[in-house]
Amino acid sequence: MAMLLGPESPWRGGKKRSRNRNIVTRIRHSQIAGRGFSRGTQLPESLLQERDKRAKWHGIPVLLQELYESSHLNSDYTRTHIVLKELSSLLSMEAMSFVTEDRKTAQESTFPNTYTFDLFGGVDLLVELLMRPSLTTLQKPKMNDDLVKDCLSVLYNCCICTEGVTKSLASRDDFVLFLFTFMTNKKTFLQTATLIEDILGVKKEMIQLEWIPNLSGLVQSFDQQQLANFCRILSVTISEPDVGNDDKHTLLAKNAQQKRNTSPSRAEVNQVTLLNIPGFIERLCKLATRKVSEATGTSNFLQELEEWYTWLDNTLVLDALMQIATDEAEHSSTESSDESTLATIPLRHRLPQSMKIVHEIMYKVEVLYVLCVLLMGRQRNQVHKMLAEFRLIPGLNNLFEKLIWRKYTTSNHVVHGQNENCDCSPEISFKIQFLRLLQSFSDHHENKYLLLNAQELNELSAISLKANIPEVEALVNTDRSLVCDGKKGLLTRLLTVMKREPPDSSFRFWQARAVESFLRGATSYADQMFLLKRGLLEHILFCIIDSGCKSRDVLQSYFDLLGELMKFNIDAFKRFNKYVNTEEKFQVFLTQINSSLVDSNMLVRCIVLSLDRFESQTEDVKVVEVLSECCLLSYMARVENRLSFLFRLVNIINVQTLTQENVSCLNTSLVVLMLARRRGKLPFYLNALREKEYAEKYPGCLLNNFHNLLRFWQHHYLNKDKDSTCLENSSCIPFSFWKETVSVLLGEDRTCPCAIISYIDEPYMELDRDLLGPHG
Repeated sequence: MAMLLGPESPWRGGKKRSRNRNIVTRIRHSQIAGRGFSRGTQLPESLLQERDKRAKWHGIPVLLQELYESSHLNSDYTRTHIVLKELSSLLSMEAMSFVTEDRKTAQESTFPNTYTFDLFGGVDLLVELLMRPSLTTLQKPKMNDDLVKDCLSVLYNCCICTEGVTKSLASRDDFVLFLFTFMTNKKTFLQTATLIEDILGVKKEMIQLEWIPNLSGLVQSFDQQQLANFCRILSVTISEPDVGNDDKHTLLAKNAQQKRNTSPSRAEVNQVTLLNIPGFIERLCKLATRKVSEATGTSNFLQELEEWYTWLDNTLVLDALMQIATDEAEHSSTESSDESTLATIPLRHRLPQSMKIVHEIMYKVEVLYVLCVLLMGRQRNQVHKMLAEFRLIPGLNNLFEKLIWRKYTTSNHVVHGQNENCDCSPEISFKIQFLRLLQSFSDHHENKYLLLNAQELNELSAISLKANIPEVEALVNTDRSLVCDGKKGLLTRLLTVMKREPPDSSFRFWQARAVESFLRGATSYADQMFLLKRGLLEHILFCIIDSGCKSRDVLQSYFDLLGELMKFNIDAFKRFNKYVNTEEKFQVFLTQINSSLVDSNMLVRCIVLSLDRFESQTEDVKVVEVLSECCLLSYMARVENRLSFLFRLVNIINVQTLTQENVSCLNTSLVVLMLARRRGKLPFYLNALREKEYAEKYPGCLLNNFHNLLRFWQHHYLNKDKDSTCLENSSCIPFSFWKETVSVLLGEDRTCPCAIISYIDEPYMELDRDLLGPHG
């Protein structure tokens, strides 16, 4: 024990601290074996006190010894609780300082009390105390709820101050699963949920929900507030681990990973487990769509706020609640929601109601996230069917102006980037999560028409009738009892607020993505005209050309949306020409496109595809007129401009840098060449690539790179039905023609005028190098 009595504090110096921890570990093992915690600390009290003062332990080792001795099997835990409260007061101040400093990187020297508590076995002792009911049947007095809550609270304080504690607890599957048993008790639910969430956040291997004893019964026992909080835990267990921002994002790495993992991931297994819980999705839909007035009473709400405050980690949320409450007081005269009657109530009585609104928003963020993840999973169709049946979309539509996009918050939010993990206010997080849900719900799914009301569905039918084209099957099959109510559907409401956003608002990115998802899939003329009639094209062009928007993310989302809106639609190109009515505007538009082809290539693809179709419809007078007048179509009709785009598209990507973000550049270059092949011009384009190489004094560079890209394309797409269907639907080119064109381009006959190999001189050939490595 000499080391414990040395002149240095045990949290200074690596080797000494390590040896100290080994000594304490032996003390803990003897304690668990029943030989007593005091056996390792049988030191003269005066000597221990002297060491305590010099090391500034604040009496923690002595308190831990007393905690152990007072918590024997036959104890009534009265003294145990008193000692624990004393220890808690020593630790909570450090936890408070950690939270108020925005959770900076924790260091042991910064939080000496927490470190000392853990060093002398405090964390292990509390774990043993909590788990004792599962380890022995001899325990007679039962720990009361308040003691359990304080044990959980101290453990959580240790976790937020010392990451090593969290990781240590996360490594104990038995403890993690045992924690879920405390969630059956409403008094200990909140503390348990918060501790579990923190532990799962650092756990190396995701737990499987089916391991939790009686999960179905546990979830069904939750009230709505508990279920919403439980969603915070679920979000960790059903989301695929973040792969980070390095080369793991590349398609090469993803393909290799998929080869290794042929069976469903734990996240996918957990999603299935949740869907098998009776009534689970229905309850989430009710939570997502309930009005604030339907939530629990103010007294329960304030009680839970007090719990959160005690829990420390959410003090920043309380600051946000108070700020929004103040903002609401300032805007009470213009409030138009359910809470409009608050204007006549004194502020001191209105604060809880204001907090209650944000509290409900915080719940809904978690619920919408879980629903969004499930919508993107392998059981997507099953989830879609349930969300439609339980009227999620009509419910969200009814909340749109009253809660989701309350008028007084539309102009004063902080602008954030598109990173969904940013530290946003609850209201900003709620809006973004809502928009992500709409995007997932509409994307390539026939249920997208549930975003409209009955009158708007009739409008779509009328557009098809006037154009003398058949209604799309999905529209005909839409169950009108499940669509939106009221004067406007959810899509129309979204368009309205979209036009009001500041130019660089991050909401613009998510709004554009949500609207674009409604258009994605097989091109629908009626869908496009529905949006064109509401001024969407002019709004997008204003944002790109006239608003001064500098955000690449927002511009990319608008380029993609514009492409879907204009594709094959002669009326859209006519409207474009009417808005872009000067050479100056057109040059600004081209500059925006050319500034980043990775961002704008989907729009380039749309223009190329549309031009090709219009050129085959010369018997139509309107088409001929627009072809001759539209500056955009005239620009793309010039072969030198198409070749310029092709050169750059091939040059800005290679196999090693392909990601989900930029693989569209490869597909756009393929579209250009497929259309050229249809017209017998493929050799001309390949020869132009060769001439470009020689002009740039890099012979073989472009064509070798393109050859390798196409080999990867075969490997990536030929085994993926969903991706190949998307290519076919978006281009209206049969996937068989995609495959055929790639095969022709990769032909090995040097005499074939359509094979890339014919245009690479022997000295510059790199085709024998397997750039795909083990993935190819």
